[in-house]
Amino acid sequence: MGGCAVTVNRSKGNNRAIVFKDREHEMFYRNFLQNCRSGDVYHKALAYCLGINGDTRRNVERIYDFEDDFIKTECLEEGWITSGSARVVRMAFNLFCNGTPSAYTLEGEEKVTECRRYTVEDLFCCEYAVYFWEAVKVRYPEYCFPVDLSAFGM
Repeated sequence: MGGCAVTVNRSKGNNRAIVFKDREHEMFYRNFLQNCRSGDVYHKALAYCLGINGDTRRNVERIYDFEDDFIKTECLEEGWITSGSARVVRMAFNLFCNGTPSAYTLEGEEKVTECRRYTVEDLFCCEYAVYFWEAVKVRYPEYCFPVDLSAFGM
């Protein structure tokens, strides 16, 4: 992972390192959290994911409404979206909403097709996989960093 920045997150006594793709990713993450209503794990995962890709960083206002605190699923139909940025957006949406929000208004085969775009295989089969795994750790720290390792035979 050449060129990755590693930063220590010390909020709420958590001393675990968060791996960022680059300095722009880290700066976006910090700025996003300063501008949104909450610093909970849902928003942290959203911020982390959307910061992975330059297109999603540049178009964040088209993806997320800071004032009303909601995601804009219609961004996936806009001209700036590439296959990579679409994966980033879907991963971010999934971690933020615990679902497939861009499929909610669809019907029939369209809905099924959109839901398939949220599968682990479809999302993780790309250059962002290592950062998607990091986003999962940001969203679910209580499961990814157990305090009592004896449950795992350690």
